Amino acid sequence: MRSVVPGATVSRLPVYLRTLGSLGADQRTCSSEQLATLAGVHSAQVRKDLSFLGVNGTRGIGYDVAALIEHLRRALGLTKNYAVAIVGGGNLGNALGNYAGFATWGFDVVAVVDADPAKVGNVVAGIAVEPLDDLERIVAERDVAIGIIATPARAAQDVADRLIAAGVRSILNFAPAVIEVPAGVDVRRVDLSTELQILTYHLHRR
Repeated sequence: MRSVVPGATVSRLPVYLRTLGSLGADQRTCSSEQLATLAGVHSAQVRKDLSFLGVNGTRGIGYDVAALIEHLRRALGLTKNYAVAIVGGGNLGNALGNYAGFATWGFDVVAVVDADPAKVGNVVAGIAVEPLDDLERIVAERDVAIGIIATPARAAQDVADRLIAAGVRSILNFAPAVIEVPAGVDVRRVDLSTELQILTYHLHRR
């Protein structure tokens, strides 16, 4: 039986992985203090987070960088590639489709779809935008594992329902809307306007 890793810990694992990847190629070990400083957390938090994965450093030496990177990749499921479909071929969908960071971590954008006939046929990162009506076929034929919603808020729930019905169980939602999903489906929400409003809240009080 797999041990349950707290959600807050899971959210920090990609930060640790990115931080370790930024170290020089000649650095073979990394202390919890160095990793914590670079990742912006406390060293005790690093040690606790990694202990959930069964990883413990060596006193006076720290962690073997290569081994820790491999352990984090396995924990995050990054030992294989995942097919990604972007729903929404507008400005946001274009930006996401052209984001090179996806491929770096094994996320292959295999389709961009849109409900607007005027956008169908446009090319995003070398991929022709396809009609939303073909979504179910695309998911099945290209083994899509992750759906990214980059639509207006009013369309988000319907798109999510269609992705789920087609078999997608992981959704990244950029639409400014809360979508309801059944048990067994994971949704991560990225609302840029909300993040900006949080910043202005603090800015207003300085």
